[in-house]
Amino acid sequence: MRICVVGASGFLGGELVRRATTGHVVAATYLNRPGTTAGVEWLPLDVRDRTAVADLVRAFAPDVVVNAAYDQSDWTTTALGPAHVAVATRSCGGRLVHVSSDAVFSGRAVTYTEDRAPDPITPYGAAKAAAEVAIQAIDPSALIARTSLIIGDGGSSHEALVHSLATGRKQGSLFTDEVRCPVHVSDLASALLELAVSDRSGIHHVAGADAVSRHELGLLIAHRDALDPARLPTGLSPSSRPLDVRLNCVQTQKHLRTRLRGAREFLR
Repeated sequence: MRICVVGASGFLGGELVRRATTGHVVAATYLNRPGTTAGVEWLPLDVRDRTAVADLVRAFAPDVVVNAAYDQSDWTTTALGPAHVAVATRSCGGRLVHVSSDAVFSGRAVTYTEDRAPDPITPYGAAKAAAEVAIQAIDPSALIARTSLIIGDGGSSHEALVHSLATGRKQGSLFTDEVRCPVHVSDLASALLELAVSDRSGIHHVAGADAVSRHELGLLIAHRDALDPARLPTGLSPSSRPLDVRLNCVQTQKHLRTRLRGAREFLR
C-alpha cells in the first residue's frame, strides 16, 4: 500500500511514518525540515498551497493519506489546509484519514460521543471544527479521528514542559481543573493506521481511557522520570479555555485491535 503522511515531521507524524514503513511505500511531507526515518520519501509541502498539495498527491498517487499537519496559531494551516488535502486525495481516488482534536468541544458537556456537535470556544478549536465540516462535505468517505493530549516516552511537548517546570528551567503551572484523556503516541498511530485500512468513515474518537488533569498527568510523568513531583507548580486554567473534555471512545474501540490505554497505565 502507498501511504502519504502529511505533517510527518511532527511528533505524531513521525510515529506514523515509523510504523507505516513496515510493509508499505511511504511518502512523508514536512514544512521546514525532514524527519530522520530512513526508507521514506521526504517531500517539502505547505498545506496552505492548494496547487502544491494537488501536485504532490497526484505525483505520489497514494492509496491512503493521513493528515497530521496543523498549526495552533494559524487558521489557514489548520482549517483550510485539510480541505486542500481532502480535495487532492479524493481527486486521485485515495482514502483520507484526518487527525482532529478534542479542542472542537467547549467542555460544557464534559463527556463527548462521536455524534456530539462541535461547540469550540477557542480559535484553534474553531479551525479544527471548520476542517471537519469541510472534509465531510468534500469526501463523505473520509475518516476523521479526534484525539486528545498526545504523550510518548519523552518526546511530547507536555513531557518537555513537565521537565522544564520540575527543573526550574521554565516558569508556569500545570492546571488542576483542566481535564483531558491523554493517549500514547504509539497507541494513536497504530489505531490510525488500523482505521486507514478499514472501511470505516466519519467521526471517530481515539483517545486514552483515563480522564486526568494536566497536573495529575504531570505527576505521572514526574514519577516515571524520577523527577520531584513537589516541584511542579499548580494553577487554574484561564476561563477562555475548555476545562473538562472527555472523549468517549467506546464505539471506536470496538472496531480496533489496538487497545487505547489510559495515562495511569502507560505512564506507570
